[in-house]
Amino acid sequence: MGRAAIRVLGGGLEVGRAAVLVSSGNRAVLMDYGVNFSESDTPQLPEHVRPSEVDAVLITHAHLDHVGAVPYLYTSSPHPLLVMNRLTKAVAEVLIKDFVKISGYYLPFDESDWFRSVESVRYLEVGEEAEFGDLRVRSAHSGHIPGSQAYVVDLGSARVAYTGDVNTVETRLVRGYDTTATISADVLVVEGTYADVDHPDRREVEKEFVEAVEEVVGRGGNVLVPCFSLGRSQEILSLLYERFSGGDVYYDGMIRTLNSVLVSYPEYINRFELLLRAVREFREVRSADQRRRIVRGEGNVVVASAGMLKGGPAVYYLKKMYDDPGNAVYLVSYQAPSTPGRRILEEGSLEELGPVRARVEWFDFSSHAGFSELLKVVKSFRDLKAVVVVHTGEQAYRLSEELRERYEVYVPRTGDSIEVEF
Repeated sequence: MGRAAIRVLGGGLEVGRAAVLVSSGNRAVLMDYGVNFSESDTPQLPEHVRPSEVDAVLITHAHLDHVGAVPYLYTSSPHPLLVMNRLTKAVAEVLIKDFVKISGYYLPFDESDWFRSVESVRYLEVGEEAEFGDLRVRSAHSGHIPGSQAYVVDLGSARVAYTGDVNTVETRLVRGYDTTATISADVLVVEGTYADVDHPDRREVEKEFVEAVEEVVGRGGNVLVPCFSLGRSQEILSLLYERFSGGDVYYDGMIRTLNSVLVSYPEYINRFELLLRAVREFREVRSADQRRRIVRGEGNVVVASAGMLKGGPAVYYLKKMYDDPGNAVYLVSYQAPSTPGRRILEEGSLEELGPVRARVEWFDFSSHAGFSELLKVVKSFRDLKAVVVVHTGEQAYRLSEELRERYEVYVPRTGDSIEVEF
């Protein structure tokens, strides 16, 4: 008989703050250790686990909601192994240093703890398999962002798979998760961010987005595209380079730094030459004077962080462009409740600005699998007995009901512990 204990330290009936502790026998592995942010932007860490209880920490990708709390595990000894690939480490370093700089007052760790954690890094590249002490770990491409990977951990008496954020759709940046791979596992911990909806056809979304940009630019208006700095911004730049002609395209904010990192790791990018040309030939915004010229000009497109309009240069462009109906604000990232981007979509105004007269639309460029795709991900695993749905809200229940006829299914809250026997 096999047995696995799963303790959800974060991401249970909540999106983000991913952290799942998996143990069997005397072996324990922590899958991700990320952060969330409150409405006031105060960081929210996962529930604590003593590093001495953990053999290894496996990081799926570099978004802060999956890696942002990792330094906290290295503030004292002993230090568990930290497993990730080279690109994830390089990008995480940029984002964590920025996170500590902005939110350090609220954090129980600092930049030095991140550098201490790096001393424990063991690299595992996408598609590789390795042994770390008594643990055998296999990785697979998860299709979320460059460098993102899922894991299968053999704990001896149980094989536990963890998708992290997963997507089956191939994009210019990444190949999709391979649902024909038939990986073997006893228990699967799967994300469910969009567990109750299917996304529209990606090709149609791209077509509608480019046409919408061309329409505004063709009339002499300016277009602001607020973007997540990692992943979404590079995808939008690559799409615009391939499909759009008729105006100048700029990129601004943390996007600039992450572009430089990503083009240094071509082996992780699906269509690297396309991204490289976009980064080199589109215009990097380097000064306040350049920003002023962009908003005073006509027919400009600016891709700027941050994706939910909670900060970054995107807020500057919004304040300069919102009152002109000839301009547009095209949102291409997830808009969390109570964020400025969500309020503009739902209410058409912001308290500090008033009504937004510029054209506002949201385009579904999600890098997470939807309901039907998640079913394919789950069913791609052989020998599966149990499924645990995390990184989700109430939307998890549609997916769980669909799976119950075939598997034992759990939808835990943060703080819950699960014992799976098979």
